[in-house]
Amino acid sequence: MDIEVRIRGLMMDPATNMPIVVLKDVASEMVMPIWVGIFEANAIAIEIEKLAAPRPMTHDLTRNLIHHLNAGLEKVVITEIKGDTFHAVLCLRQADEPVVIDARPSDAIALALRADCPIFVSEQVMQSAKLSTSGPSEGPTAEQLRGWLEGLNDEDLGRYKM
Repeated sequence: MDIEVRIRGLMMDPATNMPIVVLKDVASEMVMPIWVGIFEANAIAIEIEKLAAPRPMTHDLTRNLIHHLNAGLEKVVITEIKGDTFHAVLCLRQADEPVVIDARPSDAIALALRADCPIFVSEQVMQSAKLSTSGPSEGPTAEQLRGWLEGLNDEDLGRYKM
């Protein structure tokens, strides 16, 4: 079973200075962090802020390609964790046929924002992610990080509130 999530915020990890996308279960207070690269975080932030680029960015191009190929992005799903790496899929529909495409979670999230489609996390990933940090192994424990993320307020999340 998949759990629908929304982006709770985009912030910098105070320990590593790496961007974190904080996903929140729409039905509970459970949160799940995903560490992403600087460029991926920028692509997500641009869409959160509804900023317009002078030319289409990669995720805009992908959204346009999907549309012009008479397909639609129905949802994205973060499907599994292998080691410390999250994996995701794009779930499209073209001519009434489902099409599933492997994707990085950061790209899937950036595309979902542009296509205004839901983001899901598999129940297995949500359970695993709440038990492990999926970030660098040194630093706070998983429980300390979980408590820190769940205790964040809008001011802590900076200008990328949703």
